Amino acid sequence: MKLKNIVKKIINKTGYDLYRINSPINPEFQLLNGLNHFGIELVFDIGANTGQFASGLRSAGYKGDIVSFEPLPDAYQSLIVSASHDQKWYVHMQSAIGDINNEIEINIAGNSVSSSILPMLPAHSMAAENSAYVGKVKVPIIQLDTVASQYLKSSKKYFIKIDTQGYEWQVLNGATETLAQAQGVLCELSLVPLYEGQRLWKDMIERFEAEGFTLWAIQKGFTDPVDGRTLQIDAIFFRC
Repeated sequence: MKLKNIVKKIINKTGYDLYRINSPINPEFQLLNGLNHFGIELVFDIGANTGQFASGLRSAGYKGDIVSFEPLPDAYQSLIVSASHDQKWYVHMQSAIGDINNEIEINIAGNSVSSSILPMLPAHSMAAENSAYVGKVKVPIIQLDTVASQYLKSSKKYFIKIDTQGYEWQVLNGATETLAQAQGVLCELSLVPLYEGQRLWKDMIERFEAEGFTLWAIQKGFTDPVDGRTLQIDAIFFRC
């Protein structure tokens, strides 16, 4: 224990912390516990970027199917590579998920992960380094309801993860049938407006509750490094 405390102090001085990989404060392990508790066999990973969420879930020990969706061309190619050695990780054709089946223009952020269909507000760009938009690209956009069935040929219990930078409400509008049968959802919720026209946390929670979900856990998300204000959180909901 003495050696552990010494190592922990050294790591803390670098700005990081030391904890067991299966600790309850590990967000992936906390989510894994919920997925196991509710018997989740498939996760829809909406807004996958290069596969960070799915890779973290695999590292935590999730063994079920994963279906990832990503609209940005460069991120999509990296996602394909990330999933290439995992037989239970499927990558849908390059596309955004929303409330229409068509094409749409997406804004590309300098850091990639902050890219959004919606215009970015100063509260976001000032708080996240390299998050300002550097370009735009036209991509296919589809409703989850139009493609989910091809991955649900058996009666699998499934979970939906949504990380679409302010576009969550539109994702839900195009996923009403899929959401009605889902066992749970992880959704990024903004506490303050970060993208023009987005719905904030109260509206989102009320919508999930109306759909029969219970708020299960809240995980730390995006914090302003200057004043310490929490701007976004990850909220986990389960039908229970």
